[in-house]
Amino acid sequence: MLWIGYYKGEPHEYVLVYKNGQVTHRGQGISFFFWKPSATIVRVPTGNIDVPFFLNESTGSFQSVSVQGQLTYRVSNAEAVAAVLDYTLDPDTRAWRSEDPEKLAQNIVNELQRFFRVELQKMSLEDALKQAGDISQKVLGQLRGAEILTRLGVEVVTLHVVSVKPTPEMAKALEAEYRESLQTRADQAIYNRRAMAVDQERRIKENELTTSITLETQRQKLVALEGQNARAEAEFEAAATSVRLAPYREVEPGTLLALALKEMGENAGKIGQLNFTPEILASILQPSSSKRS
Repeated sequence: MLWIGYYKGEPHEYVLVYKNGQVTHRGQGISFFFWKPSATIVRVPTGNIDVPFFLNESTGSFQSVSVQGQLTYRVSNAEAVAAVLDYTLDPDTRAWRSEDPEKLAQNIVNELQRFFRVELQKMSLEDALKQAGDISQKVLGQLRGAEILTRLGVEVVTLHVVSVKPTPEMAKALEAEYRESLQTRADQAIYNRRAMAVDQERRIKENELTTSITLETQRQKLVALEGQNARAEAEFEAAATSVRLAPYREVEPGTLLALALKEMGENAGKIGQLNFTPEILASILQPSSSKRS
């Protein structure tokens, strides 16, 4: 029984059993008995496999950048990859007898680096740092259509770029440049605010001056109108007085004085004290003296 072995496959592996160069068993996750001296077992993982990568490349502006990320692939055609790479298994230890399985991941990373190099050579450093997501999508599409991966029966599932970084010296230079641009924008904002404040103050003063001029103009019109009204009122009063006094122009002064005294006599109750100056008495007595002479 030492020469008879039993192999129990896993769901995520494709198994091929060869005897005398012919495949006697094949399938996904199969289990079987086999004759150890003559059987050769090939095991190809078909589940998703994650491969981290770190690449050092140059941009179109001859600046070095490092690209870090992770890709996930799976073997979609196990027999195709088994025909190219050695996936022979040691049935006792269940370990591969060669290093070819590890080479598959490296071959994929090599293709990945080739596509990244082409894309980065088209860009400046600034564009490469800003467009990492777009670059990863382009490279993913190119990987999925790569002829070498198609022949190996490999399918790239996902590609994630964690970071695209420049050298430390260039990073410091970019940071300094960005800080300067931020400071410039801040200074410009302060200047704009001050200019806006000065402009607003100028507009306020212009509005105040315009208002003052308007008020003074209206006041000037008002004064002129009041003067015209006062003059018109005085002229009207003068004309009215002239009309009222017109009947008395032909009357003798003594008669007018007598009429005035008569009117005062009729209103004597309203008069507290009445004084006659010598001139008034003379004017009253003068006509009588004239008649006696």
